[in-house]
Amino acid sequence: MARLKLGIIFGGVSEEHPVSLKSVREVAKSLDLDKYEPFYIGITEDGLWRLCDNGPDENWETNSRAAVLSPDRGVHGLVVLEDGKYDTIRLDVVLPVLHGKLGEDGAIQGLFELSGIPYVGCDIPSSALCMDKSLTYRVVSAAGIPTPNFQIVLPDDQVDGDLLNYPVFVKPARSGSSYGVTKVSGKQELAEALETARKYDWKVLIEEGVVASEIGCSILGNDDDLFAGEPDRVALSSGFFRIHQEASPETGSENSAFICPADISEESREAVQKTAKAIYRLVGCRGLARVDLFLKEDGTVVLNEVNTLPGLTSYSRYPRMMKAAGLSLGDLVDRWVPLALAAK
Repeated sequence: MARLKLGIIFGGVSEEHPVSLKSVREVAKSLDLDKYEPFYIGITEDGLWRLCDNGPDENWETNSRAAVLSPDRGVHGLVVLEDGKYDTIRLDVVLPVLHGKLGEDGAIQGLFELSGIPYVGCDIPSSALCMDKSLTYRVVSAAGIPTPNFQIVLPDDQVDGDLLNYPVFVKPARSGSSYGVTKVSGKQELAEALETARKYDWKVLIEEGVVASEIGCSILGNDDDLFAGEPDRVALSSGFFRIHQEASPETGSENSAFICPADISEESREAVQKTAKAIYRLVGCRGLARVDLFLKEDGTVVLNEVNTLPGLTSYSRYPRMMKAAGLSLGDLVDRWVPLALAAK
């Protein structure tokens, strides 16, 4: 059988560019080259598109050629530019390994839709919905699933710090990997926290600090045919979970430990997986997503957030939870690709 021509897009112009580089290198190590002919397309931090001749190695920006994904369905793939000439490469399917803005918010998915190329992961509406935490909360809470209490702060809004029940979390409405997030213990910290969040988004949330265990659940599948990995628990010694911003997360977190499978009761495990699947369907996810939850002492499961293109690094939670359920990263790619073709 001919190998599937698989376009793998990584990098991007968001603050999560470095995380994407780590993710794509794990994918490259796990890919079955008997099944796939990979074409690695890196997007620089300046937004330049490069076809990487030697894959996503350390020198990918220089060992590469200019190439773009064409929105022309007649091309159905890449336009490669070199020496004043161009060539085309037809792709069978695209795997985006992009995190954050313009990778996880529906923007790149719009280009995939225009191109007519099947792609792994969530579509435009679900990507955009899940990227904005306030919209996600509204949809999920309307279905009767608990979410944190929150308020939206727009650029000209004034916040009365005396009216808040501390601690609270101040965060960009549309960002990932805890960039721009501050845990605020009193009103004297509020102004600086708002300024930090606004570096990443003009729309900011002030969210209650939920007293509960932080539980994650990895989901795989389309529609009603969903598979949940083993839930994990984030054990914090201080602060809040922000591993992607640490100096050397590959060797362990500064304030977090990960227990997978989570040390929770079987009843709680079933409740977490059931709630995660319900949220996944509610917001229209397909292919894959990681649903982060809070588990209260009374057994109540509360949504934290939905990550539609979660990290795939050596220390990331999604692949760890799936590995605990018996699926390697290579196995996941082998499942994501047929799901993308089926969605098409």
